[in-house]
Amino acid sequence: MAGMSLQHPWAFAFGLLGNIISFMTYLAPLPTFYRIYKSKSTQGFQSVPYVVALFSAMLWIYYALLKSDECLLITINSAGCVIETIYIAVYLVYAPKKAKMFTAKLLLLVNVGVFGLILLLTLLLSAGDRRIVVLGWVCVGFSVSVFVAPLSIIRLVVRTKSVEFMPFSLSFSLTISAVVWFLYGLLIKDKYVALPNVLGFSFGVIQMGLYAMYRNSTPKAVLTKEVEAATATDDDHSAAVKEHVVNIAKLSAVDVVVKTREVHPVDVESPPAEAQSVATGEAPPQQDDKAAAVAVSGAGAGEKKEGQEQV
Repeated sequence: MAGMSLQHPWAFAFGLLGNIISFMTYLAPLPTFYRIYKSKSTQGFQSVPYVVALFSAMLWIYYALLKSDECLLITINSAGCVIETIYIAVYLVYAPKKAKMFTAKLLLLVNVGVFGLILLLTLLLSAGDRRIVVLGWVCVGFSVSVFVAPLSIIRLVVRTKSVEFMPFSLSFSLTISAVVWFLYGLLIKDKYVALPNVLGFSFGVIQMGLYAMYRNSTPKAVLTKEVEAATATDDDHSAAVKEHVVNIAKLSAVDVVVKTREVHPVDVESPPAEAQSVATGEAPPQQDDKAAAVAVSGAGAGEKKEGQEQV
């Protein structure tokens, strides 16, 4: 085995170092899943990176088994399969129902469907060295797509001028891992192991450069179109609610006016002014205090005069 042979001591050294660094990278999400366990909630985290990492580990194990001289690839990717499976299991326990269904469908599609299709096609349509070549290029293509994924994070860092979403430790460990695995592939003359790590090293250097550029800069608030649309929708909804309340108030006022203006013929005397004011909701009419006093005094004087005439 080229990776383990004492005839390739440097290859073994770089392969062992790659195992250590990659193992530590696999353990990087542990604080995230400890937080999920403590809060009993996935807190909006996505399961896609862990499903993809599991698929990548499965592919490289299959490739290493076919080539039969890549023991160090088998060890690290076997550990990766176990760790990623634990991550996904914890995610499924605490994820909401919708996220559970999405993760289950993704597992069936990628880790069962796509991997099963690759396994079937390579076993039926190719043989010997050709099978290794086909599977090797499949691994290269998938690894390149995984390394391209951080482009979205790089774009976000440039737009916001904030390195909050791109920890330096993770970028540094991925860069060192890419260098180590590139040297390992170069020493054992395996281009399928070496090629993807050239791209991984390039993106790692870009990420560390951006970190050095923006680590002391003031973060820039970026309002996306989706947030603006959501804000506009909320404002429209609030305006509609206010207009609805105003219309109800107007209709209620009109209804009161109509009711107070209705005429109902009755045979009895009309109710006192106070009762009418209660029925209509209007304030009772205010009497002039002076006029009332004059009326009372006048009535008293009339009664006194009438009494004198009778006498």
